[in-house]
Amino acid sequence: MRKNRIGLLFGMEDTFPWALIEAINRKAGERAEAMPMEISYLKDDGVFVYDVILDRISHEIPFYRTYLKCAMASGVRIVNNPVWWSADDKFFDNLVAKSVGVAVPRTVLLPHKQYPPNTEAKSFRNMRWVNWDEVFEYLKFPVFMKPAYGGGWKDVYKCNSPQEFFAAYDQTRDLTMMAQEAIEFETYYRCYVLGRKRVHLMAYDPKQPHHLRYVQNPPPLDAKFEARLRRDAIALCDALGYDMNTVELAVRDGVPYAIDFMNCAPDADLFSVGQSNFEWVVNNMAEVLLEIATGEKALELTGSWPKRMPVSKPVEQPLA
Repeated sequence: MRKNRIGLLFGMEDTFPWALIEAINRKAGERAEAMPMEISYLKDDGVFVYDVILDRISHEIPFYRTYLKCAMASGVRIVNNPVWWSADDKFFDNLVAKSVGVAVPRTVLLPHKQYPPNTEAKSFRNMRWVNWDEVFEYLKFPVFMKPAYGGGWKDVYKCNSPQEFFAAYDQTRDLTMMAQEAIEFETYYRCYVLGRKRVHLMAYDPKQPHHLRYVQNPPPLDAKFEARLRRDAIALCDALGYDMNTVELAVRDGVPYAIDFMNCAPDADLFSVGQSNFEWVVNNMAEVLLEIATGEKALELTGSWPKRMPVSKPVEQPLA
């Protein structure tokens, strides 16, 4: 009987994938073996050579995304789910967060500033002018503007006034943007969540240059507060169905607000996250992938959010 095969699909990364392959093969024994994937053209016969695939790059290469969706439909277990990842966006995830009792900043979704490709004014006959006074009254300044689809801190603006808001909005091209209440935080945490149950809390300062954001030697956490952080992080990833994710929580007046939690291929580079964080994610991700490779095989299109969303409420009643 052959070993389960775990394939890693990645691009420009140079530290995490190779360390993860080595860790899986060290831990697996006769259960499984890990390797970098090899992909060429895709036939429509549903035949694949991998039992599990860890996807680190399909958000940037559409060919890979289609390959992974077909692999998933043929019984390959994919981390993270390419069907739901393709449909997901950060604004919708705020509603998911509310449904599982996680605090989020006040947020609005904005119309495109420029027409998307293949559209014109007549394409928007259903659109009405935005009442910006209502938007600003709801959000309060300062606000952050960022893409509903995207990450890596690209096209993110902090706006302290309507003038700054419109100057930023003018730069957003045809992106789908959302504007969000700025949480003036006392502390901030970036949490690895693996297998929807393993949580690693990392003190983080997004105001610092990228290479200095992971805080060294942070003060110890109160046990009750730490449990709240872990609970919120797991609740989000269980609802979304992601087995590798990072959840960013900004703490204001003792309340953790989920700021960014759709990071399906999170940064895991040694020189970015630091040695101790790197070792944790490598060893724990290896164990998660082995658990998936040797566990029950089932088709899962998304996480638990369809069971949690209050679809039976009156449509004019706001979410809690």
